[in-house]
Amino acid sequence: MSAMRTAFYPGSFDPPTNGHVEVARAAARLVDRLVVGVGVHPGKAPLFAPAERLEMLREIFAPIAREERAQLDCITFDNLVVDAAEAHGASLLIRGLRDGTDLDYEMQMAGMNATLKPGVQTVFLPASPIARPITATLVRQIAAMGGDVSAFVPNAVLTRLTGRFRREA
Repeated sequence: MSAMRTAFYPGSFDPPTNGHVEVARAAARLVDRLVVGVGVHPGKAPLFAPAERLEMLREIFAPIAREERAQLDCITFDNLVVDAAEAHGASLLIRGLRDGTDLDYEMQMAGMNATLKPGVQTVFLPASPIARPITATLVRQIAAMGGDVSAFVPNAVLTRLTGRFRREA
């Protein structure tokens, strides 16, 4: 019997977007267990608290993991991504790519991570054309200004964003 293949998919997920959903689905197809890690950085002021992001991720990714027959764990971490991956038994580090700018940055990170933890292999998953322009930053900005972000986020996130930015009449 082969060992369980575990992947670590880190991010801020503030908020989770349809791009994140795509990457999680593709990752779940590759592994037996997907650990989604919400990075917590004391210096940053996120829109959603880590606990809220974990709740959204579990709600959105659990059905995908079940469909792809992968175990799902959602956790927070505040250390190096490769250390968090190793601590959760992951041999694969999942990174989504939207464009060449992402590729340049992610290649640098993959090189550094491979030096730090040779046992953790970075896997790049490309975004579909429809998901390429989606960033959590743009979603937050559009939602904050009253724009419609329904094409960019799952319904569970849309509901929370709408509640967060409901404008007083």
